[in-house]
Amino acid sequence: MAKVLVDDRLWSQIKPLLPRPKRRRRRYPGRKPLDNRQVLTGILFVLKTGIPWEYLPTELGCGSGMTCWRRLHAWQRAGVWTRLHRVLLAQLRAADALDWSRAIVDSSSIRALRGGKKRARIRRIDGSWGASTISSRMDTASHWPSG
Repeated sequence: MAKVLVDDRLWSQIKPLLPRPKRRRRRYPGRKPLDNRQVLTGILFVLKTGIPWEYLPTELGCGSGMTCWRRLHAWQRAGVWTRLHRVLLAQLRAADALDWSRAIVDSSSIRALRGGKKRARIRRIDGSWGASTISSRMDTASHWPSG
């Protein structure tokens, strides 16, 4: 039996964060959209295994890779992942399950408060430019002696 990627407990936290599907047309409704849980399983499978989207096995019942990619993109634009991250972090904090001894702050993503120190400018050592190895400033082109 395959391992379940989205268990019921996790799904109950994710489901309310997903945008509601748009109402289908009445006259020519087209194909019924896949269930969000199936699509999420396909997204997690691709992200976990690292396979290309187009190689997502249809036997999993998650739809095509393009369907999963489109839904992932739409959910990203709707801010689903940011909200889910906040919800899960709040639950971990409440359970006192975060290990802050292993946390790292990356200075490239944290704003320096009150400006921070500015780097010193690099001074030029010589006031002139070096000779070009590609072109010459001579008026006439040099030729090899013909012989």
